[in-house]
Amino acid sequence: MRARSTGIFFALVCAALAPVLISQAMPGSPTDNTQTPPSPSAYAGDAACAQCHRKEAEFYARTAHARDSAPAAAEHVLGSFLPGHNVMRTSDPDLVVNMVAGRDGFYQNAVNLAHPENHLTERMDIVIGSGRHGQTYLYWQGDQLYELPVSYWTWDHDWVISPGMPDGQIHFDRAIVPRCLECHASYFRWIPPDASDTAANRFAKDSLVLGIGCERCHGPGAEHVARERAAPGRNAGTRTSEQAAAGSNGGAIVNPAKLSRDQQISLCSLCHAGAVEPLRPPMTFLVGDNIRDFLAIQPSKADEPVDVHGNQVGKLEESKCFAGSQMTCSTCHDVHRTQEDADAFNRHCLACHAISACGRYHALGAAIRTRCVDCHMPEQESGKIVSNTGGRTLHGLFRTHRIAIYPEASAHVERAIAGK
Repeated sequence: MRARSTGIFFALVCAALAPVLISQAMPGSPTDNTQTPPSPSAYAGDAACAQCHRKEAEFYARTAHARDSAPAAAEHVLGSFLPGHNVMRTSDPDLVVNMVAGRDGFYQNAVNLAHPENHLTERMDIVIGSGRHGQTYLYWQGDQLYELPVSYWTWDHDWVISPGMPDGQIHFDRAIVPRCLECHASYFRWIPPDASDTAANRFAKDSLVLGIGCERCHGPGAEHVARERAAPGRNAGTRTSEQAAAGSNGGAIVNPAKLSRDQQISLCSLCHAGAVEPLRPPMTFLVGDNIRDFLAIQPSKADEPVDVHGNQVGKLEESKCFAGSQMTCSTCHDVHRTQEDADAFNRHCLACHAISACGRYHALGAAIRTRCVDCHMPEQESGKIVSNTGGRTLHGLFRTHRIAIYPEASAHVERAIAGK
């Protein structure tokens, strides 16, 4: 069903995106290509992990991390393909995109209604995003990977122009560079550009392992699996000082809980420190490494908008709670479990802070017990996850990780408690 048509429409929708637009969302190529990532044979895969860690695997499979990318099959693609609900309209009344369910998959069909003979259709090959906030879809053109023009917006439960793309135009030419997949997939082999081909979005298709699997946080596990199968229950070998520093139990696998605080923060920073410039080739960072050897992470700016692609770790590091304790991301987040509702996170706050210590306790009483996060980590509008669709500007909402006092959020909570 994949189809292309040349003519007026093709010239309109396939004009190259401004380089600044791509660079804001997708960092460029690494500056140091001397390091190589582990080979595919170093990885065992989630199925092998589940043989011994069944309960952990079952719980983890339901998490947003595990579902962060997937093949574009019916069980993964959100949004309606039913007539009346499958059309995304732009601010140009002649330009629309139809979501089409075909026998061999799902498609985005862009049409110029003034010239219906001119259209462009590409299949949804890959889903990016678990759907907690939304989904974006990618398509293959040979070994090159591109973003499709329409995304699913969970906040409105509707199809929208993919964030960052201009309204009134439809683009199929936003390249997916390796930094994107490094955060949204478990493994891939990047084909670096050379003098004859400068494209940075070439990948070995058969190498791509979707979802964020166990080994992204525990390290390549093939050797560990081989040891355990050869001698179940045996503490193989003698721990070296290097293994001890990396949190290994001597079984060629890493338990992140045994890492130093800096190493744990580095691990989360791989994907939660923002869309920053890579210093080394993709997939070379491994659990236990120093993230700043791999990414050019800049300090978080005080006035920087909250963003799922922003420096969430940097925001946390600005917090007095972080500076005055040994907390890490896992103090509040259990990556093996599905994301809790905001109210459930308050128990983590109350593990360190007495409710009576809150400045609003005397006025509001015990009602604030479930409001810590709403007051001190409020949801804010994203500055980057923005969709301009049909003349509307839609901002994604994300919870800031800078734990602080936010007067507007506090006032909103007070009104809610008072029932106003």
